[in-house]
Amino acid sequence: MHTPVTIIGAGLGGLTLARVLHVHGVPVTVYEAESSPAARSQGGMLDIHDHNGQLALEAADLMDEFHAIILEGRQALRILDRDGTVLLDQADDGTGGRPEVQRGELRQILLDALPAGTVRWGHKVSSTRALGEGRHQVTFADRGSVVTGLLVGADGAWSRVRPLLSTATPEYAGTSFVETYLFDADTRHPAAAKTVGGGMLIAPAPGREIYAHRERGDTLHTYVALSRPLDWFATVDFTDAAAAPARIAEEFDGWAPELTALITDGDTAPVLRPHYALPTGHRWDRVPGVTLLGDAAHLVAPNGEGANLAMLDGAELGKALAAHPDDIEAALSEYEQAMFLRSTEVATYEGAELHSIDSDDNTAQRLIDLFAAKGQPADQAPN
Repeated sequence: MHTPVTIIGAGLGGLTLARVLHVHGVPVTVYEAESSPAARSQGGMLDIHDHNGQLALEAADLMDEFHAIILEGRQALRILDRDGTVLLDQADDGTGGRPEVQRGELRQILLDALPAGTVRWGHKVSSTRALGEGRHQVTFADRGSVVTGLLVGADGAWSRVRPLLSTATPEYAGTSFVETYLFDADTRHPAAAKTVGGGMLIAPAPGREIYAHRERGDTLHTYVALSRPLDWFATVDFTDAAAAPARIAEEFDGWAPELTALITDGDTAPVLRPHYALPTGHRWDRVPGVTLLGDAAHLVAPNGEGANLAMLDGAELGKALAAHPDDIEAALSEYEQAMFLRSTEVATYEGAELHSIDSDDNTAQRLIDLFAAKGQPADQAPN
C-alpha cells in the first residue's frame, strides 16, 4: 500500500502534525503501536506555553477546545525548603501564559479533530528501509507494510525511524523520576494536600527534588527526582507498593513529613521514569522523504518544554508542507533548519539550570533566585 504522508507515533507531536495537515487538506495516516487511545495512562499535567504549544494549537484551529480543558488555578506554585518552610507562594492570576491541562485530555482533542481512520492503532514498527527517490517502506509486526513518499518519525525516544537519518542513540541523563499518586487527597491525605496547595509544589535539594501537581479529580501526582545511576534504581523493587516508596523516602531522611508523605502514602505502586537524552544539538544531513519531530529528533531530560516543542514541531512541519505542496524537499529543509535551531536553543537555555538537581546548591532559595534573575514565571512543570 502506498500513502502520501505517513506519521509514526500518535503522541502530541504526531497528532498536531496530522491535524495541521488535515486543516490544509493534505491526506495523512498515523500509525501507532498502542492498541487504542486508552491502552495506557497518558501521564499527568502539562503547562502549554503561549510561545510554542499554544501557537501549535492555533495552527491546528483548536484553541476553543484547548481553553475548555484548562484546569483553572493550576499555575499556582509553592517552593518549599526541605523542612517544609514555604519560601514562595505564587498565586495563579491567569496571566502566566502557561495554563495547565491533563495530557490525556489534550491528546483526545487532537484525536477528535481528525477524520475517523486517520490513526491506525496496534501497528508496532518492526523495521524501516529506504527504497530510493525519497520513498520508504515501513514494516509492522504482524501487520504488513506500507510504502510512503514522506515518512515522519514522531515515535519518541526510541524512534524506529531515526536510524534512517542518524546513528545517534539516547543515553541515560543521570537522573530519574519516581512517580506516585495520592487519590481523594483532601479527605484521605489532608496534610499533603494542604502542602501542595492548588497548583504545583517544588521542594529541591542537591541530587534530589520533589515535584507535585494537583490534578483533576482531587489527585496529587508526585515526581520524585533523584540523581542516581541506573544500577542504584535496579536494586529497588518497584512492584512492591510498600517497600519501594520506603526505600525512595530514605533518600529524603530528615525532610518534613508532609513532604515525604507524597512518597510514602501513594495509592499505587511507584513508577520509575529514567531520563534519557540525545546529544545536544543533534542534527542530520537532509535525507529525501523522511524527517523527525519531538523526542525522536531532540530528546532531552525533562525541562518544561518537551511536549510544547513536539507540538510546535508538528505544526511548523505541517505548515511548511502545506506551503510547498509540490516540493517536499524544500518543505523538509525549511522545517529542519528552524527545528534544529529551536531545539538547540531550548536544550541550552535557562531550563538547564532551572531543572538541574545535580549541583551542590540546588536549593529552594537558589531556584527562586534563578527565576527572578531570568525574569521567568516560576511555574515550569517537568514534561
